[in-house]
Amino acid sequence: MSVPGMRRAAVGLTALAVAALGAVATTPEQADARPKPVDVTLLALNDFHGNLEPPSGSSGTIAGQTAGGVEYLATHLAELRAAAKRKNTITVAAGDLIGASPLLSAAFHDEPTIEALSMAGLDYASVGNHEFDEGAAELLRIQNGGCHPVDGCADGTPYRGAGFKYLSANAFKTATGKPLMAPYAIHKVQGVKVGFIGMTLEGTPQIVSQQGVAGLTFADEAETANRYARELRRKGVQTIVVLLHEGGAQAATGGINDCVGMTGPIVDIANRMDPSIDVVVSGHTHQAYICNINGKLVTSASSFGRLVTDIDLKIDRRSGDVISAAANNVVVTRDVAKDPKQTALIDRYKTVLGPVADRQVGETTEAITKTQETLFGTSLGESPLGNLVADAQLAATDDEQNAVAAFMNPGGVRADLNAGPVTYEEAFTVQPFANNLVTLDLTGAQLYCVLEQQFVTGRTLYPSSTVGYVVDPAGTTGTATDPCTGTRVVRGSLTIGGTAVDTAATYRVTVNNFLAGGGDGFSALTGGTNQVTGLIDLDALVAYLTAQSPVSAPALDRIRTTAEVPAA
Repeated sequence: MSVPGMRRAAVGLTALAVAALGAVATTPEQADARPKPVDVTLLALNDFHGNLEPPSGSSGTIAGQTAGGVEYLATHLAELRAAAKRKNTITVAAGDLIGASPLLSAAFHDEPTIEALSMAGLDYASVGNHEFDEGAAELLRIQNGGCHPVDGCADGTPYRGAGFKYLSANAFKTATGKPLMAPYAIHKVQGVKVGFIGMTLEGTPQIVSQQGVAGLTFADEAETANRYARELRRKGVQTIVVLLHEGGAQAATGGINDCVGMTGPIVDIANRMDPSIDVVVSGHTHQAYICNINGKLVTSASSFGRLVTDIDLKIDRRSGDVISAAANNVVVTRDVAKDPKQTALIDRYKTVLGPVADRQVGETTEAITKTQETLFGTSLGESPLGNLVADAQLAATDDEQNAVAAFMNPGGVRADLNAGPVTYEEAFTVQPFANNLVTLDLTGAQLYCVLEQQFVTGRTLYPSSTVGYVVDPAGTTGTATDPCTGTRVVRGSLTIGGTAVDTAATYRVTVNNFLAGGGDGFSALTGGTNQVTGLIDLDALVAYLTAQSPVSAPALDRIRTTAEVPAA
């Protein structure tokens, strides 16, 4: 919609998020004289995370229906294209297509997912934070092809690269100041140009290992979008779509096509974007919504390939401006025929993977979920599976490194464990990052600071069973520059092994290397000394499940509030 100086009139969006834009003909004769607009359909997804097979448990349902699986996703995409006239359809994604993936994809460095989405007809995708998990060089290999430099072509066939184009507008090579990958693409439909700008969240360095973002600098999302929108307009592009791996969340009462009480970074970002930007396909938060923010259509399709956002644009044939935009999130149900090419791809990689995936490594007496309990009104409490993972990491380092406590970041616990036998593949799905355990020295004062930093970052560290402390909801939160000034953790309440922590004493504590490097904003952990790197986190979990089976869900009694433990 980018005629300079033009004010755009947008009607309020319904659940279908219709934004009517541009001038309206005043008479039937004028309307008849106008050339018919170009109808363009965008089919959008985000946060696929290598879920080639249907996700299990709660991750495999949405809007009351079982959903997901690339065999069904490909079929739904084909049906949506057929309904919208295939030649006018562009398929896009907003990042995290790979990374934090199930074993079937991750064992092959996510090549199967790239092949599957290429076959499914993906055209353009923004990078997400997880695209950087294995570093910039690996991301470029994923785009361009070639065997892995260490593992080679594990399935015995050449890896040809992505059949779609990754876009990365706000990740710059620090040494040169140039974008790592193409910042945007221009796609022509019936003579009309549609521009796509792709990028990840500016905070990617805080949530990816430092090795993954080495040599890169990440810029502000809105400023970057506006910069490249100007460049696109100079090239005659008036319809501009941003594929952004950052998002928000609506209130729990909102459905998959609603926008109720929208909050999160996407609100500020969209409000700061230039009026010439028409659509923002967002992601990262794994939420579903269809919104009108600052006159822009803003969408998200949850995660794991359970939804496809069907976006319909009407574009003025003469000016290239968007006349109207509408969107609807479509559930990827499993009541359609499986795409046979996707089935063949899955079968091929499962054969190569062999019996490793099906090896039983333990057993649970009940389902153990990653769901966090509510702590003073927010989901900032403990998690049964998170606690179990922390216990496993302590068990792997208590004798070897004399660790007395362990802490696990919530973003590293990726899936539930079902009741019954646990396979290696299921354990991998819980812990897919291959992070090393790091045991380090922290003083008692530093431990209190780490726990206070939870309330600055908005992320709770899952503690091992040796740890206990009390939180005061009325306490103050520290600052980003000095989290230690917070008073949320009641002083004197922190215990390790049942003994009160001495702020002047030193304790051996285990975390993963992501946290040890300050990941998720836990900069206080970088002050740890005498670091020793140990097992891969998955190996620690597998060893624990094997040794302790049958395993039950740990109690959620390690973090308590002053309401539960009144002051003495």
